[in-house]
Amino acid sequence: MKELSVKEMHDIKGGSKAAIGLAIVAGITFLIGVIDGFVRPLRCN
Repeated sequence: MKELSVKEMHDIKGGSKAAIGLAIVAGITFLIGVIDGFVRPLRCN
């Protein structure tokens, strides 16, 4: 295994724009669910 220098570690690219987009969509979906729960509460059967 090769040890990386500080410069090589800074040059590593990671993550994805798709992951950020999915996180934003998941957050919006969660907020819509919370708002829907307050506006239209349904009883558990």
